[in-house]
Amino acid sequence: MFSSLPFGFMFIFVTLFGTIFSISSSHWLGVWVGLEINLIGFLPVLVYQKSTSESESAVKYFVVQALGSGLLIFGSLTNCSLSYTWEMMMDSSIPGFIIILSGLIIKMGMFPFHFWLPSVMAGLPWVSCLLLATWQKIAPLFLISSFLEAGILYSFIILLSLMASGSSIIGGIGGMNQTQVRAILAYSSIGHLGWIVFASCQGVWAMKSYFSIYLVISVSVFMALWYLNLNNIKNLTDLMTPDPWKTFSIMVMLLSLGGLPPLLGFISKWVVVSSSMNSNFWIFLFFLILGSVLSLFYYLSLYFSIFLGSSKSMYMNMKTYPKMMLFLTTALLLNLSGGLVLIFLNLLKEF
Repeated sequence: MFSSLPFGFMFIFVTLFGTIFSISSSHWLGVWVGLEINLIGFLPVLVYQKSTSESESAVKYFVVQALGSGLLIFGSLTNCSLSYTWEMMMDSSIPGFIIILSGLIIKMGMFPFHFWLPSVMAGLPWVSCLLLATWQKIAPLFLISSFLEAGILYSFIILLSLMASGSSIIGGIGGMNQTQVRAILAYSSIGHLGWIVFASCQGVWAMKSYFSIYLVISVSVFMALWYLNLNNIKNLTDLMTPDPWKTFSIMVMLLSLGGLPPLLGFISKWVVVSSSMNSNFWIFLFFLILGSVLSLFYYLSLYFSIFLGSSKSMYMNMKTYPKMMLFLTTALLLNLSGGLVLIFLNLLKEF
């Protein structure tokens, strides 16, 4: 996978280590160092195929992450100047907290600082897109969850819920009229990020459940697209005639990513909805669901355009490998097993 990148697996290890170091630290300086280690390891992974589009996306990603890191360290210094410690204390200054939160949101690509994510993902290979949409969001999400667990002001929870609702709406509207699959998945990632942040406002259990299911679906979708080398909607349409099974599998995964019941993606949203029913955040829940409905609209439009507009193409003689079919079948079964996952989550919650 990274054979063209010298010491590729070393960079992957550095990326993983930086995230773990960041979420394990109790000092803001340690958090910042961990995020920088993660960035140093992830940048070479972005350009392992050495193409011009990858280099452009890597530069954009570096500039955005540098801005987020600058805000994070500036907010930490603001807190340190008032509390005389680098500890992640919640009795710090409100301006310092807002600056830190802005830095974390920029790093994740969440509304209103989501503008960079679609253009960056558009120029990356599928494996890098998968890491950007999943692993690179873990550290900021867990840091925001630590804020919420420590008991921040109610107004900040409202602010996070408002940004989460905006992310869901942007993720739904932005994906319309897109022809590149990477752009569609980038806006889908923005929408899901809103759901995950809103879930963290309802409790750690809801956030971890949603992110775990989102991770499973994302791995299924991105790896299937990587196996089949599908980059735009026309490729999916051309694949329909020679091999409808592959197209059907990918479309089920995409509909699951959109949250269509009773697929796996719907279960994650059901967990968040059930966790927030007893709270006062139902108005934000309405906008989150509206964004998901908009996302489902363009996924269903894509679904019908593929099945109604299929034609013969270069995929007619495409080879089918046993490993590819095993992966697609396994991923399809996982995404179809939404009800079983819901039962398992309910049983696991009891323990």
